[in-house]
Amino acid sequence: MPLQITRIRSCRLAISIALIAVACLTGAADDPEARLEALKARIRQIQAEIETQAGRRDSETARLKQAERQAGEAARVLRGTEENLAASRKRQARLQQQVDASKRRLAAKQRSLATQVRAVYASGQTERLRLLLSQQEPARLGRVLVYYRYLTEDRATEIKAVIAELSELTDAEIRLTENAARLEQLLARQTEEARRLEQARQARAQVVASIDARITDRQSEAARLTAEAAALESLIEELRRALADMPGTDREPFASLKGKLDWPAKGVLVSDFGQPRAGGSLKWNGVVIGTDRGRDVRAVYHGRVAYADWLPGMGLLLVIEHGDGYMSLYGHNETLYKRVGDWVEPGEVVAGAGDTGGKSRTGLYFEIRRDGQPQNPHRWFRNRLAAR
Repeated sequence: MPLQITRIRSCRLAISIALIAVACLTGAADDPEARLEALKARIRQIQAEIETQAGRRDSETARLKQAERQAGEAARVLRGTEENLAASRKRQARLQQQVDASKRRLAAKQRSLATQVRAVYASGQTERLRLLLSQQEPARLGRVLVYYRYLTEDRATEIKAVIAELSELTDAEIRLTENAARLEQLLARQTEEARRLEQARQARAQVVASIDARITDRQSEAARLTAEAAALESLIEELRRALADMPGTDREPFASLKGKLDWPAKGVLVSDFGQPRAGGSLKWNGVVIGTDRGRDVRAVYHGRVAYADWLPGMGLLLVIEHGDGYMSLYGHNETLYKRVGDWVEPGEVVAGAGDTGGKSRTGLYFEIRRDGQPQNPHRWFRNRLAAR
């Protein structure tokens, strides 16, 4: 255990030295895009150091990281396929409505034209012949013949309209067939992604079972939790330093939102802020919200994604920086929908809840920090979570 803490401290020192060097190289850059790229470079270095430590500490943790990353990516792709599938179905439904409307209009015109054709067939040319042979005045005869011409032209126009309607209907049916084919392709892709996701989950379950088998007593579990907590503290501290010189926003300060926020996910309170963990001196710095797998995880406020990757004990973790030293943390996600540098709005879906990080049940771990220090999250939300 002391060796692990020493390694973590050495890791932090190495990262700090690297960050100072990067700051010297990029300190003169005023371009926001350049500063963002510098931030991403810093975070990539932090991630590399943490991954190195995780690999040295526990090969099974490294296997878990790989399995959960694969499952998270498969879930992200699956969500994209499902969204495309839903959009395609909406387009198909709208196209089907157009086809149905065209068929109704075509049927109405066909009935009208059929009535006119029957009338012409019944009268034939006898009406014109009677008019020509009658002794009626020429003026009236001329008017009637003009009426017949208008009627004939109108029938011709109706016929052209029916032909155009038939052409339009044919094109619509072709588009509907093509759309149905694309829909079938999407379904095939969704099936394949679902299969990949299930394989990744099975691989993850095997690694979690292997790790659980090694935790034979509370002392070994406490040591593991302490090491994981140290890794998280190291990450938060380095992120805080890396973000210190990044420009803020003109949004309402995060500090003014106390008691006004909405929880990031719907669920029940499983573990609470300040409660002991594993029966030891280690306490929860946030809350665990029990929720369904894949349930939408939403950003609590406007901010920029500062971290979006796997971390020991946290699984797939998202960290959002809100300015003035405030951060919100979202852990144990099944998949992450945002990347480092992305801006997010209040209530925007940023992840899907899961059980990554070696957890046996689905839930969301959530923290609020100020200048790296954990805050009681209950004070920030307008409603209280129901306890399980």
